[in-house]
Amino acid sequence: MAPNEEFDGEESEELEEEEISEEEEDELDTEAELDRLRFHYRGFTLDELKKMNMDQFIQLLPARARRSLKRGLPPRQKKLLERLRRAYRAKKRGKDLLTRTHVRDMIIFPEMVGLKIGVYNGLKFETVDIKPEMIGHYLGEFSLTRKHVQHGSPGIGATRSSKYVPLK
Repeated sequence: MAPNEEFDGEESEELEEEEISEEEEDELDTEAELDRLRFHYRGFTLDELKKMNMDQFIQLLPARARRSLKRGLPPRQKKLLERLRRAYRAKKRGKDLLTRTHVRDMIIFPEMVGLKIGVYNGLKFETVDIKPEMIGHYLGEFSLTRKHVQHGSPGIGATRSSKYVPLK
């Protein structure tokens, strides 16, 4: 705009519209970013997974888990599922119960998220906090049955070949 020209209000309106549109884009970007950061399992959020019936959820699982669930839950898994549902109702009332089990081949369902389960590893019950990322896995995957071996130095009673310790 030249110094001798009169000021038009149109240019200022255009600038304001551009600023508003940039702010709206920023809000949309943050919403999209937040949605991207939320947990999704095969394109579904945790709330959508909880609202699904069992048949719909089974279709989302990998082949091995889908096949075992189509055959039906064995009695020990049904019993555990009922106990976990009781623990979930108790959690809503404010009690935080630990459900202990030997059933390591139970598939983790969306309704189990947030519960604490004691899974037996052959020696003791390992406490497992169920998180959304665990959906579709087996309980036994989170309670390891073997420890990492840390060998000591050879000593009395070692075999002839392992008694040799080089001098430094």
